[in-house]
Amino acid sequence: MPVTWPAVSVVMPILNEERHLAAAVRHVLSQDYPGELEVVLAVGPSKDRTQEVADSLAAADPRVKVVANPSGRTPSALNAAIAASSHSIVARIDGHAMMPSDYLRVAVETLEETGADNVGGIMAAEGETPWEQAVAAAMTSKIGVGNARFHTGGEGGPADTVYLGVFRRSALDRVRGYDEAFLRAQDWEMNHRIRQTGGVVWFQPRMRVSYRPRPNVRALARQYFHYGRWRRVVARQHKGTINLRYLAPPVALVGIVLGLVAGFFFWPAWLVPGAYVLAVVGACVPLGGGLPLSARAAIPVALATMHMAWGAGFLTSPPSLGADSRTARAQQQAA
Repeated sequence: MPVTWPAVSVVMPILNEERHLAAAVRHVLSQDYPGELEVVLAVGPSKDRTQEVADSLAAADPRVKVVANPSGRTPSALNAAIAASSHSIVARIDGHAMMPSDYLRVAVETLEETGADNVGGIMAAEGETPWEQAVAAAMTSKIGVGNARFHTGGEGGPADTVYLGVFRRSALDRVRGYDEAFLRAQDWEMNHRIRQTGGVVWFQPRMRVSYRPRPNVRALARQYFHYGRWRRVVARQHKGTINLRYLAPPVALVGIVLGLVAGFFFWPAWLVPGAYVLAVVGACVPLGGGLPLSARAAIPVALATMHMAWGAGFLTSPPSLGADSRTARAQQQAA
């Protein structure tokens, strides 16, 4: 435990968060943390009253500061908030995240104990509707997201990336913050650069933040399609960062499509998509424990949507995507 608790800056990218912003800020300011806190809200051009809510929060509490994010993009918001923050520890929190009361205390203790540059915990997907409950079950399972501990849990220790993150400012300065070209996967990409420059990213399962899944199939498919697209960009620009977990969805998608087409000429080829269907249907049995029947029935749909959308995004990611990133520019100059 630190003798003197360092001051913490909490940075929040905010866009269209009128409903949740006040509660999210309240959760930050009421943290059970002995050190000084500030909150920096980087507000994008929202379609609701987010700006008014943010301004009223800043007027009511001097610990809250508001900065503009004209582009509305998440990495730009994070960099703007970090630049406007003051303290040696910087915690990223989303505008609708509800942190447990000991979140920052555990984070700082872990930074001190491990010497890590960034610590983060579990993206605890929780749903209210049957569909959201199904997606939450899929997102916290290995068949849904592989062995990513920030989704599925596990032992604490070094990791490739973590959910959100509590950083040493020195690490953010060393890698020059987020690469604003990465509209998705910006956390993974920056954590990779932190590790490349000698830093450690640490998974701490005691840091658990609730996450609400997308409310329908279309929104979930769009989310995972863009995840796949941008993870391909990371793989192109940072060689050696891809593994079987990331290749499984595109390989499955290709196999299913080829099996469906080839089955008209050679019927055993239909066994490939059939086996996939049986696998995702069978997965709902252990994953659906304690859930209502409607949620259990939706788990295979959620799993298939995540797999197929991610695979399609990965396969169709254009070479021009991310071409303006720092890494891409450096590679072009080296060539």
